[in-house]
Amino acid sequence: MLTFDAFKQGHAVSLKDGYTIALISKADLEDIIEMLQNPKVTEYLFFAPAPEEMYRGYFGPIIEGTEQAIANNEWPETITVIIRDNDGKYMGMCGLPAVMFLSGNYEVGFQFAEHAWGKGLASSGCEFLLALAFDELGAHKVTADCYRANVGSYKTMEKAGLVEEGCQIAYFKTENGFDDRLLYGITKAQYDAKTVV
Repeated sequence: MLTFDAFKQGHAVSLKDGYTIALISKADLEDIIEMLQNPKVTEYLFFAPAPEEMYRGYFGPIIEGTEQAIANNEWPETITVIIRDNDGKYMGMCGLPAVMFLSGNYEVGFQFAEHAWGKGLASSGCEFLLALAFDELGAHKVTADCYRANVGSYKTMEKAGLVEEGCQIAYFKTENGFDDRLLYGITKAQYDAKTVV
């Protein structure tokens, strides 16, 4: 079982060989904005592309809340993590926000820079956050969703252990019409069954 003490204190910890994972900080914001300016990265993001000010307005309070949580030795309300290589190069980010009004329910999501694709970092980041949710935060359910056309995203979720639970037809408006929204999830019981050695 992973231990999250150093991570909770704001330290970067090993994710897999050559890569670290850490809670978001002010130093990450410019890299996030640069990533979200790449049309290939934002192709399947319903909130992007967007003006830089919107990203600053969205991530600024998350960063401030994370700094305050670290200072108080608490978990941030919106857990957002940054993955870098051992030389400090930005790879991408994952999030584990709590679902409002549903105690024990979390969502997982991820965005990665184009140079980080195909390295297994998204699935490793998801696996890390699933362990955090179920083993540390007492979650009973973690969900995720993606565009049906985003094969890389749903393959990442399946590799991390989430299972397809449903589909909302023509949910996302795209440049070429509409795309379905695939719904994924995993319960605590399913997670425990997969992690038993």
